[in-house]
Amino acid sequence: TERDPGGPPQAARKPYLVESPNGAREDEYYWLRDDTRQSPEVLAYLEAENAWRDRALAHTRDLQEQLYAELTARLDPDESTVPVFDRGYWYYTRFVPGKEHPLYARRAGTLEAPEEILLDGNALAAGHDFFRVGTLATSDDGRLLAWTDDTVGRRQYVLRVKDLATGRVLADAIGNVEAEFAWAADNRTLLYTAKDPVTLLSERILRHTLGTDPAQDVLIYEEQDPSFYLGVGRSRSQRYLFIALYGIDVNEWHYADAADPALRFRPVRPREPGLEYEVEHLGGDFILRTNFAAPNYRIVRVPVATSADTGTWRDVIPHRADAFIEEGFDVTTTHVAVNERSGGLMKVRVRGWDEQGPGRLIEAADPAYTMRLVPLPGITRTTIRYTYSSLVAPEAVYDHDPATGRSELRKARRVGGGFDSTRYETRFLRAPARDGRQVPVSVAWRKGTRLDGTAPLFQYGYGSYGISSDPEFESDWVSLMDRGFVVAIAHVRGGQELGRAWYEDGRQLRKMNTFTDFIDVTRHLVANGYGARDKVFAEGGSAGGLLMGAVANLAPAEYRGIIAHVPFVDAVTTMLDESIPLTTNEFDEWGNPKEKAFYDYMLAYSPYDNVGAQDYPAMLVMTGLWDSQVQYFEPAKWVARLRARKTDDNPLIFSVDMSAGHSGPAGRYQRQRETALEYAFILDQLATDGN
Repeated sequence: TERDPGGPPQAARKPYLVESPNGAREDEYYWLRDDTRQSPEVLAYLEAENAWRDRALAHTRDLQEQLYAELTARLDPDESTVPVFDRGYWYYTRFVPGKEHPLYARRAGTLEAPEEILLDGNALAAGHDFFRVGTLATSDDGRLLAWTDDTVGRRQYVLRVKDLATGRVLADAIGNVEAEFAWAADNRTLLYTAKDPVTLLSERILRHTLGTDPAQDVLIYEEQDPSFYLGVGRSRSQRYLFIALYGIDVNEWHYADAADPALRFRPVRPREPGLEYEVEHLGGDFILRTNFAAPNYRIVRVPVATSADTGTWRDVIPHRADAFIEEGFDVTTTHVAVNERSGGLMKVRVRGWDEQGPGRLIEAADPAYTMRLVPLPGITRTTIRYTYSSLVAPEAVYDHDPATGRSELRKARRVGGGFDSTRYETRFLRAPARDGRQVPVSVAWRKGTRLDGTAPLFQYGYGSYGISSDPEFESDWVSLMDRGFVVAIAHVRGGQELGRAWYEDGRQLRKMNTFTDFIDVTRHLVANGYGARDKVFAEGGSAGGLLMGAVANLAPAEYRGIIAHVPFVDAVTTMLDESIPLTTNEFDEWGNPKEKAFYDYMLAYSPYDNVGAQDYPAMLVMTGLWDSQVQYFEPAKWVARLRARKTDDNPLIFSVDMSAGHSGPAGRYQRQRETALEYAFILDQLATDGN
């Protein structure tokens, strides 16, 4: 098929000044913001971009179909989870071959008992362009199921309840809530988090009694500080209900007896700036993961009655300068287990309550890998569950017995399409940053690929919020490695791969380190033969899309192509506007641009503000109309300004999913269509010079 000779749409320029305490800026594409998502002019522009995407990539349709067939062939058709035992039932999920959404099921007593389908995700999704289940949980007596679902993509969930004895869905539907909720011990009370309909902030915890009007639900807690996220949960012991308040670098937990009809909550430890902790319960004590006197966190034990007094906190796993304790620890009557980051990798450390010292690490085989605890219900278990994978080893689920030190394989992920992990190789490298720091890098390739500077390189990065980019198996990347690509993850500052200091050195007024680290990793990999200088492709999403936008401005000549998913590229304008969802929660991550120091610094890297009259790489930008995390108009404006200012003829393609949000399509086969488009775009760039 001949390439379309016509050009892409050109957005109209309309003068608009974005005011701030530190000056005004011209934003000629501000008109693309439509909070209602109903403006005929805006929708027509977005549809025109999608039409251009289809025309510009029409010649790759056969390649997209080939890639889609590869990607879906690797999916396990009836993939199921390892069953989890909870209060008399084995719970699990499984897929019907060829279907988009899972079935949620259980069996009473034994795994040989008849299967009971709790929810059929495919039936619930019928008639909806988008559908996702948030969370689900049964009442203590196992008779009722509550779940949340989203049919728009903006993470404004609806809480619903089903009588499992009759199959009847109750009338108790509550909209605009967070995905998480918690049952009280009476089997008729639910706690949930209500969201502001405009900012989508989680502001209030309410109590609903089944059979009553949700409009009359009782307010349990209301947070006045808009920089916090709220959530509810229940201890593994089932004894306590928790309200958790999370800021970027401060949090606070409240607890109440789950059997207390009045649900009287009190703080575990009142908030104070810089103090973070999370809580589990064991016997008469709380077990805390905390950064109190421990920048890389420690595990402490404290009597419930004196939890607010840090003088009564006693170390279980003490602080170490060379190891970071991640969120999500496991507690039972016999042991505590933590996700530990040391040497740049995620590991699992286990300590018995009767042991001395910090416990021991579970051993691993690969040079670059990820080991991660799987949360399980119950407090009397004698085993822990964890997953293990690497860039070349599909995920495997193990149960580990701390008493014997042995791990039992429970399930190894089946990867179809002829995949054989022995055909691939992975390494863990260090790349020097321009300031002398050593940036960890995970790389993988198919054996036989020449590491002599001729291979195409696919480099991924994120680097924000302390979220680490672990070297876990990505079956999609096999399609690239099988075509001779080296794939790499740059563990840049802003994540926590090397501890809390690695995060602190990549946020707020040090954010530029995230961007320069990524560029320096690229240069190191190319210089050492892991990629051809003219065949480097970069990818990132959300805050990783900010990384892509900054890299495109700072070092466009280093990259053949850039793929940006739901990119946060209009940092200053968004952070100035507290009506935009989630803005106030983010000040501690990026800074508040109403303050001049932050304004000037953010303005210096904000991708939209720094688009210049220069050559840019080929670019594919992807977003969802209903995105609640990064609004669609950020990438829309960015693409429009790039089109108007860039001086090259490289393709710039904007793809808008008109029925999805921040996480993209919800169905597992639907997601592969998006990936096939992305990889076809990459391979098409290489095809232009005969590769």
